Amino acid sequence: MSVEEFQLIVDKIRPFTNYIYLHVLGEPLLHAQLNEILMVAESAGLNINITTNGGLLAKKKEILLKHSIRQINISLHDAEENIAPDKWNEYLETALNFSTSLAPKTYICLRLWNTTNKTSSDFNKLCLEKIASKFNLSTEILNENPNGNGLKLAEHIFLQRAPRFEWPNEKQEGTQTQKTCYALRDHIAILADGQVVPCCLDADANMRLGNIFIDNLSEILQTKRAKDIKKGFEQRKVVEPICATCGFIID
Repeated sequence: MSVEEFQLIVDKIRPFTNYIYLHVLGEPLLHAQLNEILMVAESAGLNINITTNGGLLAKKKEILLKHSIRQINISLHDAEENIAPDKWNEYLETALNFSTSLAPKTYICLRLWNTTNKTSSDFNKLCLEKIASKFNLSTEILNENPNGNGLKLAEHIFLQRAPRFEWPNEKQEGTQTQKTCYALRDHIAILADGQVVPCCLDADANMRLGNIFIDNLSEILQTKRAKDIKKGFEQRKVVEPICATCGFIID
């Protein structure tokens, strides 16, 4: 997505929201014009939230420090699957040092969304040991799992632990036919080509609602498909087949 396209999107969504989240199954820190993207969102007065796998935190630190970013979520669990074990220590130390550097002005959420993964035990043990040492806490305290924003480690820094959930898959037959979801209730997702979808898990645009480069957001939100999906979740009914394959559930 170009900076010009991002500016157009910001102009179109600004009457509807005060918040913007940069992710949707992609790594926002990879964007070649990250600084300009953040300038556009900042100039619009949006509360900026970023979700990152943390691999580029050191490289992009100066850019992130000079902008007003409300929250950065660091998906620590991603490192277990994508970084060699002999690099885990370096990765975690970078993530934790970055967290303390930005915490005075930005909320930091350290995510371990793999608590049901048996194969993650070694990685998680190392994570908790590193976090405990960094913030002078016991690993017993870190194993507590409060609801909401997670366990407070320090001012503006939180640890959030959760089970791993299955991403939606249009090639599977779903069983989650009765549930609710945040999709269209408090968020939508906009993909790089302008496609508007109900949620941040629909990175392949299986549930296209419209294209923000062509349509106004008010028109997109009033399409029959959008209204049916939203009404269905309000009644705890899954309308779209792909939603029945998604493991994300609101208690």
